[in-house]
Amino acid sequence: MIGELRDARTGRLLVARLIAADTAVARTVGLLGRTRIPDDEAMWFDRCSAVHTLGMRVAIDVVFVDEDGGVVDVACAVRPWNPWVGRRGARGLLEMAAGNAARCGISASTKLEFRWLSRT
Repeated sequence: MIGELRDARTGRLLVARLIAADTAVARTVGLLGRTRIPDDEAMWFDRCSAVHTLGMRVAIDVVFVDEDGGVVDVACAVRPWNPWVGRRGARGLLEMAAGNAARCGISASTKLEFRWLSRT
């Protein structure tokens, strides 16, 4: 699925292209192999509280989200080849280009709204 991510409190658009990793292949591949992640793009992993960056070519921000869309924590600029990045209490997570969480104003106090627009 393709959608967008907004700040639930203000309605401000945070990510214009939100991609759901909603198949086994998409969850396995994620952002692997990319040499660049656009600033307006993020990938959502539902029912996931940890990831690895083994095989990644670029650093990423990982945003951990609870069941109500509240941000649990943000792991900033996670380097490639990290075997485990996770947070207790997360029910899903976003992967985005390093620095984008701060650029978007996403922090542990942010409440997110996922708007799914179409199926891929």
